[in-house]
Amino acid sequence: MSQTRHTPHSPPRWSALLLLLSLLLPASSGHTGALDEIRLGILYHDIGVWGGSSMEGGYDVNAELVFSPSLNLVGGILRPNLGFSLNSTGDTSKVYGGGVWEYSWPRGYFVDVALGLAVHNGETDEGNVAEMNQLGSPVLFRLALEAGFTFGRRHLISLMFDHISNGYLTEPNEGLDTLGLRYGYRF
Repeated sequence: MSQTRHTPHSPPRWSALLLLLSLLLPASSGHTGALDEIRLGILYHDIGVWGGSSMEGGYDVNAELVFSPSLNLVGGILRPNLGFSLNSTGDTSKVYGGGVWEYSWPRGYFVDVALGLAVHNGETDEGNVAEMNQLGSPVLFRLALEAGFTFGRRHLISLMFDHISNGYLTEPNEGLDTLGLRYGYRF
């Protein structure tokens, strides 16, 4: 009697990711997906503008998704966003989300103001690690300002300033600032 080995068919592990991407990405040039833009950048880490200190180093690799639907508000559009900044030297990295309000001029120039929350892996208490900013809370407020221009109708180049802090809701509140260049693609 021969034994045959039967293994149930299981879909590949990445099938859930493909399904999610198919729902988010546009199906054609007519843009029907939930994803409006993707932005990628390199940011100088901890420049000390509002944060007051500049103890951390390196640069951040930044990626952000900007979603639809949008809401027309005060001459611009407001859309949800989700992103992350990963520090090159192991200092504070973050994941963030919220909303982006964008105002565009006819020649392709634009400004963005983003507000939301960030979760980070940095220090929260005074005295734990002297070489890192003491941020006071694992969940912080995030404010970002961005200015740039659009070319070829789908490509963006911009300068972005990003600030996270606990808004003086707890101590310490050294905050963290980043500044850098980003490239974006509009679907």
